[in-house]
Amino acid sequence: MDEQTLTAESHDLELVDGPTGADRGLGLLMAFGGVIGTISAAILVIEKVNLLENPGKSLNCDVNPIVGCGNVINTDQASVFGFPNPIMGVAAFAIVATLGVLLVARVALPAFVWVGLQVGVVFGLGFVTWLQYQSLYEINALCPYCMVVWSVTIPVALAITIRNIRAWAPGAAISRFLGNWTVLIIALWYIGVIAAIWFRFGSDIFAWPSAQATRSITCASRTSRSVTPPTSWLLSLTSTRL
Repeated sequence: MDEQTLTAESHDLELVDGPTGADRGLGLLMAFGGVIGTISAAILVIEKVNLLENPGKSLNCDVNPIVGCGNVINTDQASVFGFPNPIMGVAAFAIVATLGVLLVARVALPAFVWVGLQVGVVFGLGFVTWLQYQSLYEINALCPYCMVVWSVTIPVALAITIRNIRAWAPGAAISRFLGNWTVLIIALWYIGVIAAIWFRFGSDIFAWPSAQATRSITCASRTSRSVTPPTSWLLSLTSTRL
């Protein structure tokens, strides 16, 4: 009897202290998304350094006038807090990935960690949404690696938020609703972002500069450098005669 009681108590402790199966699934998402986000943010930091060293350099992620890192990375919005945004992204995604690995390893996270994580993802999702608006309607350009960061921030932030709501209000109707429709909510968010991009730029995001257009621009540039302005020639001729 005592052995059965001890077994039951240890089982209860495991359920209370250890992460649930849903938390381990969330851990996989956090670990995967955190790694992808860290890599993408790190690449943006490297590209920023390359631009500082060679201001006129064309970056590997510059696809066309709309899609390209160079169109975005030097704007004021890319350094909101006085330093490049990707530096903050590297640190944030590294933390998310680390916590995700701990969840996968069945390590129970303290309550204050979940609270801090929730504050972080709310800020991150709000910041990403603001950057999306700036890219679409102020900068008028899309940064490929920034969009990768968007794509991992959305599911990670929403999944963590839904998990916390279910944990903090287990009996509420909203908890059951969010738990049943998590994937749909994330999918609808993606659809909204993709629709906003399409309605703003349309098929222009797939445009590729033609070789003829490139040659025309090059020839025009050479011509403008080799021809002497007519007004300066007339002025020099007049001054000589006088």
